[in-house]
Amino acid sequence: MFQLLKQIVKTGIKTEAWPDADEALRVAAQRLQSGILENFAGALTIRHVDAGSCNGCELEINALNNPYYNLEGLGIKFVASPRHADMLLVTGPVSRHMETALRRTYDATPEPKLVVATGDCGCTGGIFGESYASCGKVSNVIPVDVAVPGCPPTPVAIMQGILTAISSKKA
Repeated sequence: MFQLLKQIVKTGIKTEAWPDADEALRVAAQRLQSGILENFAGALTIRHVDAGSCNGCELEINALNNPYYNLEGLGIKFVASPRHADMLLVTGPVSRHMETALRRTYDATPEPKLVVATGDCGCTGGIFGESYASCGKVSNVIPVDVAVPGCPPTPVAIMQGILTAISSKKA
């Protein structure tokens, strides 16, 4: 035991350094927060719909809620019901089995509603395209306001897509 403690003291801490602050992100966050305050009375609620993705985009969306990105600190939160949502965040190519569910979710979302298609599959159908099992891109099923490409897109790209959707609503 003494040998192990001696080795720990001798080696020291070997973790990665903290990342530097990104001022460009801070400006985007302030613009995002002001857009939310102006258009959505201080809180933007998002309903995430997985229309048949590989879950790569979902991992990046989950990263938005960690302390590094802190999306909820900006007044954006995810909700379980489309009736409480201002925006739909759709990932994956729309599978034939999810086509009706996605349309019903879109219809249940109150006006004015925004739709953001996330990932290459949501924007273009990706490697799946249109087939007997897939409707392809999200815009083949419901109207899309903003498309965020990437496989998977980074959390920053998703945040920029949300900001773009809010900006386009204002115009």
